[in-house]
Amino acid sequence: MHGLGNDFVIFDARVEPLVTPPALARALADRQTGIGCDQLILLQASNRASLRMTIFNSDGSSAEACGNAARCVVALTGAERIETAGRVIEGAKDGTSVEVAMGEPGFAWHEIPLAYAMDTAALPMAWDELGQPMAVNVGNPHLIFFVEDIDEKRLKLLGPQIEHDTAFPDAINVNVARIAGNGIELRTWERGAGLTLACGTGACATAVAAIRSKRCRSPVEVQMKGGTLTIAWAAGEQVRMRGPATHVFSGEIDLAAFAP
Repeated sequence: MHGLGNDFVIFDARVEPLVTPPALARALADRQTGIGCDQLILLQASNRASLRMTIFNSDGSSAEACGNAARCVVALTGAERIETAGRVIEGAKDGTSVEVAMGEPGFAWHEIPLAYAMDTAALPMAWDELGQPMAVNVGNPHLIFFVEDIDEKRLKLLGPQIEHDTAFPDAINVNVARIAGNGIELRTWERGAGLTLACGTGACATAVAAIRSKRCRSPVEVQMKGGTLTIAWAAGEQVRMRGPATHVFSGEIDLAAFAP
């Protein structure tokens, strides 16, 4: 499945458990020798929600949350409550779209988390011309740089450096955003996956940062390379994300063929 081109391989492991070490996740995600995806998703039984969604990035690392994957899982299973490593989120189909409530954003330095106390509304940090980003946690950690020119080459160069900076003990997702009226143009370097066509949590974090800094008013349309999401948020409320979720194909594979 995919959400605006951010694509996923989804395994239903609620009946038969599936052990997925990092090496297997990397093998399955490989676009040349595997199935190919940005993230691998396991559906598992949950005592707190309709099901649990476990997320592996294409490099084999784990992720706490994924907004585009959450919409896909709601569309696929009809689940209204999904447990993730970050929190329990709620979702529902609405015609051709899916709306997901991602929980309340976190702004405190230890909620991001950062290695030490800093003002998350304008971090006193810079990487070349990218400086003073805002930091928001929407189930996973994000930095947002508001810029005049979205340059993917610059993001591809600086994204890995920022992602693994020692200021971010859990690493971090990196967003560069341009305000266009009451909308946002966005590109995201995803932690553990690199540049993707869209990032649901990145859209949420960036919209929240734009609303909080009075650059935009809720709801905000966030345009990414793969398409557009609508994000709504007000202080003290959950972040709500609306957008499509597309089923591409279903099939069977021999997992033993991918064993490391």
